Amino acid sequence: MSDKCYNVLFLCAANSARSIIAEVILNQIGQGRFKAFSAGSAPRGEVHPMTLQVLRAQGYDTGALRSKSWEEFAGPDAPQLDFVFTVCDTIAGETCPVWPGQPLTAHWGVADPVKVEGSEPRRLDAFSRTQNQLLNRLRLFTSLPLAKLDRLAIQHEIDRIGQTPAAAEG
Repeated sequence: MSDKCYNVLFLCAANSARSIIAEVILNQIGQGRFKAFSAGSAPRGEVHPMTLQVLRAQGYDTGALRSKSWEEFAGPDAPQLDFVFTVCDTIAGETCPVWPGQPLTAHWGVADPVKVEGSEPRRLDAFSRTQNQLLNRLRLFTSLPLAKLDRLAIQHEIDRIGQTPAAAEG
């Protein structure tokens, strides 16, 4: 078994909901095998309040969360990345910086809970569905025997995980 800790970056345009949620979940369920980060191409500058509310309700630590630019992960002092996952369709089509470490990449598109309109319970439900979908994908990801697979097999698996069905819209 490998003792390697894999660095994983989650990207979304605003870095206020989906990428933040994925970062928090992977840092908890990754059990030291993964170090997760998140960033955005046009960061909002703050984590969406409902992101924080949903994560705290599930017992996740949100104290150190902040919305940040992907440029933090493209410089010479950035951690060497093993994986980069885009979680919004907007950023999937953008030209990303060159990431240190030649990471494997995949698109794990998730509907934007920030765009859901209506009552507060309806909006919170959208954030909860996003959290559940990302949790399911991250459970599949963390169960992969990464040390036993070659790059091509890992790429196939992370692409497959990104195609798991989205949570039903409410």
